[in-house]
Amino acid sequence: MKNNEMMAAVAARDAEFDGVFVYAVKTTGIYCRPSCSSRHAKPENMRFLDDPSAAEAAGFRACLKCSPELIAPQSAANELVREICKFLEAAMTDFDGVKPTLGQLSKKIGYSEDYLSRSFKKQMGLGPMEYFDALRNRTLKQNLKNGESVAEAAFGAGFGSSSRLYEGAKQRLGMSPASYAKGGKGAQIAYVIVDCFLGRMLAAGTEQGVCAVYFADDDQTLIDDLNEEFPKAEIGREIGELSYWAQKITNFLEHGGKVTPDIPLDMYGTAFQRLVWQELLKIAPGETKTYKQVATQIGREESSRAVGRACATNPVSLIVPCHRVLGSDGKLHGYRWGLDRKAALMAWEGGA
Repeated sequence: MKNNEMMAAVAARDAEFDGVFVYAVKTTGIYCRPSCSSRHAKPENMRFLDDPSAAEAAGFRACLKCSPELIAPQSAANELVREICKFLEAAMTDFDGVKPTLGQLSKKIGYSEDYLSRSFKKQMGLGPMEYFDALRNRTLKQNLKNGESVAEAAFGAGFGSSSRLYEGAKQRLGMSPASYAKGGKGAQIAYVIVDCFLGRMLAAGTEQGVCAVYFADDDQTLIDDLNEEFPKAEIGREIGELSYWAQKITNFLEHGGKVTPDIPLDMYGTAFQRLVWQELLKIAPGETKTYKQVATQIGREESSRAVGRACATNPVSLIVPCHRVLGSDGKLHGYRWGLDRKAALMAWEGGA
């Protein structure tokens, strides 16, 4: 497609082009599907890319409103995956958010359960039921941000009751559902911004642990990113003891060391993302692994691209060391904060 055709599709918010391409906004670092309802950026600040993997490899992160990383690519080779995605996305409405079974999926699509699972996992990096969990968790987050009560949000996302939601809430949201509701209302998040050899760094955390480590060239970009994720949280600079964990990170960067600080984390992620992030925590400073190696070690040998997406969506850089992962060719690939910072950080760790 030509740029003017893609621009017209975005201007019309045409859902027919979802999965054909994504567009990214240079000023915010976010990429969206063409039908996204967000306010349009200036044309000169927009960039068009083939798919979510290309966008994340270029350092952009997925829009929380339209979840472009959850839509299947439109190509003949991925027809089966598209059909599975359509069924699971429709199930959020048809089944009121209740998880369908592989048997129901098999009957609908017309292939065996085993074949569907293997085909879907090879393309998407996670199984069909894990994909449905990701859809349901995103629905939960959106319901909470829309102002629904915890009980309403849980029921609308298919959890049946708020008690089921609280079971394992730490894995789904980091902070509790009540704290996350309405964009973090009731949560206290402290942050510090310091100079380092990578530019300006923001480290933020709750009483449970660190929830964000960002890098940028200016303070306002860092603060805007934090407020975008937690628009109604109580956010401030160094609120009492909440700054303790952030200070450990800054001390590590200022003085160097062979061991990454062992600090608690308070971060949201899907089941697959958490699996990848946990594996990244095993990579020591100065060491590297390829996306393929990480995929193999978590038992997902064919999911290198999905591992790359999980690295790109990591909100806690440095502590969860996505910068220590390379392409199979041994070269640096996408890093949310820019390849220059990735190269500098790896060189710094190698000489520490």
